Amino acid sequence: MNRPGLPRAEVVSGVVQGWFVPGFEPAVEAFERNFLERGEVGAAFAVHAQGQPVLDLWGGLADRAAAVPWSAATLVGIFSGSKGLVATCLAILLDRGQLDLEAPLCEYWPEFAAHGKDGILVRHVVSHQAGMPGLLTPTSVEEATDDVRMAELLAAQQPIAPPGAGIEYHALTFGWLCGELVRRVDGRSIGRFFAEEVAAPLGLDAWIGLPASEEPRVAVLERSSGFSAEQADAPLDPAAEERAWSIWSNPPRFTPEGLAANLPAWHAAEIPATNGIATARSLSRLYGCLAAGGGIDGVRILSSDALGVARTPLAYGADRDTGFKISFGVGYELQTDEPRLGPVKDAFGHPGAGGSVHGAWPSREIGFSYTPNLLDSLNDVDPRAEALLTALREA
Repeated sequence: MNRPGLPRAEVVSGVVQGWFVPGFEPAVEAFERNFLERGEVGAAFAVHAQGQPVLDLWGGLADRAAAVPWSAATLVGIFSGSKGLVATCLAILLDRGQLDLEAPLCEYWPEFAAHGKDGILVRHVVSHQAGMPGLLTPTSVEEATDDVRMAELLAAQQPIAPPGAGIEYHALTFGWLCGELVRRVDGRSIGRFFAEEVAAPLGLDAWIGLPASEEPRVAVLERSSGFSAEQADAPLDPAAEERAWSIWSNPPRFTPEGLAANLPAWHAAEIPATNGIATARSLSRLYGCLAAGGGIDGVRILSSDALGVARTPLAYGADRDTGFKISFGVGYELQTDEPRLGPVKDAFGHPGAGGSVHGAWPSREIGFSYTPNLLDSLNDVDPRAEALLTALREA
């Protein structure tokens, strides 16, 4: 809620709804232009500054086919923005001394040592350097909703590449590896840990594993004509092709028939790398908390020291599969010269497939979240998000 005395202006527009603190007009205008000029269907954008909410906007349609308007209560899937939720859970375990980045993963998860994987350290796993970027066993969408089974398959799998040999985005396996790590360390699933240690204390409308009662609020995702989860330049080498398939197409989440991310069974499962569901307002509050050092409104979820460790670079370079430059700390994506987290150098957080972006600018004590339901960008900087974050910096 807004703190007493903080001025607030309501948005007066036929395009969007919400409110903002005077001074943030450039961000409001950019959000409106996304609908008028960039083909936005439905979306929300929220910002916290110095621990206070300063902007909360929404507009368009949550379900175009049924003409359902986007409301203040609309939830939406955030794809890999979910990895930022996982990263926060990992940071809490680090803060409590329950997790050692230099320990072999099999120290916590003995079965994982199979096929010579005893050299894979926790720091490799949390920074996309584990050499396990994809799942080699063909898996259906239905099977992928069983996080325990997915962890068992990864424990029994041979590594695809040596640990630490290079950075390669673990699109789905990051979540199953880190989720099982949390389970082995704490005893709770990653969804329950996030709910009890992050969402409940901060009062967030955010889940990894959505309760059935919340399903009616979820926006329907749709793809733009240019969106594809397939890599543009498919490698010719059979081994490289198998690796790319294991990362991006197993299970087949993006098919001509539809999106797995629109299925209630997908929403209800714990698929930690990709099926987080939230409001922009809640993710803005989470990152506003992190931008302020781990506490907000008298609630502290982790220490600033632990957060400093979590956003210290562990990996940087060109992704072996896509060629995009990426950098990671303990689960959080960090800024590179391809700034997907806005025009601020110390930004951290995590974007999601389709164009959503969620993060913190610690030097400015800013937390933000942009959540669209039109999937328009996979790896590139999304022009809608870029416009919003450029305007936010100006504000």
